[in-house]
Amino acid sequence: MTQEQTIKNTVRDRYGARARNSDTANCCGQSNVDDLLSHGYSREEVRQLPESAIVMAAGCGNPTALGMIRTGETVLDLGSGGGIDVLLASKRVGMQGKVIGLDMTKEMVQRASDNAQKLGLQNVEFKLGEIEEIPLEDDSVDVIMSNCVICLSPDKKRVFQEMFRVLRSNGRLAIADEVALKPFSKEEKANSDKWCSCSSGAITGLEYVRGLEEVGFTDVLVKPLQQGDGYSTSGVFSAFVSATKP
Repeated sequence: MTQEQTIKNTVRDRYGARARNSDTANCCGQSNVDDLLSHGYSREEVRQLPESAIVMAAGCGNPTALGMIRTGETVLDLGSGGGIDVLLASKRVGMQGKVIGLDMTKEMVQRASDNAQKLGLQNVEFKLGEIEEIPLEDDSVDVIMSNCVICLSPDKKRVFQEMFRVLRSNGRLAIADEVALKPFSKEEKANSDKWCSCSSGAITGLEYVRGLEEVGFTDVLVKPLQQGDGYSTSGVFSAFVSATKP
């Protein structure tokens, strides 16, 4: 088994277990809400979410708000997890639009689908699949968002290529992700615990910009989401990554 496949399997197992073992009654509390607020979600947005979605929160920003999603757009969320960003984006696109969540773990897809059903949403869909092989047609979405997920992929070049493929002309990226302060060593990248905690799989801001530009994106911007050292103790910081497909 290749290191890439080992990483994928470890990430899938780790987040699948998170979905299976989460207990809303015991785990969902003020700390979960505080985490969402600290990552840029408003209290009004949090109030719109079922507790079963809040307990699954594992992001580092609010791509739904940062991406300025508009009515009627088709939005794709890469690594949608429990569905928080899909649920919020569904309000922004309205019934004229659609939001698609993609996740590699069947447990998360089921969790997210259940959360959407609780809210009675008709304009969302959750798919099982990998972000390196997006199961959508070319030129089919207006916005791609993602929240602390691309750093988990062992093949980011492929992810960038796939994002470019499925976006329509003038489509845009709205990504919250962990970005490395400096490149991680080969030994650090081989540490599955660090990788699954969204640290050693992260790339630098320069690597992000160059990687997206190489596949055709323009107006690429990597903007830190917090002031000061932030997550510097783990070698990464949270950032908003935006770009446009010409």
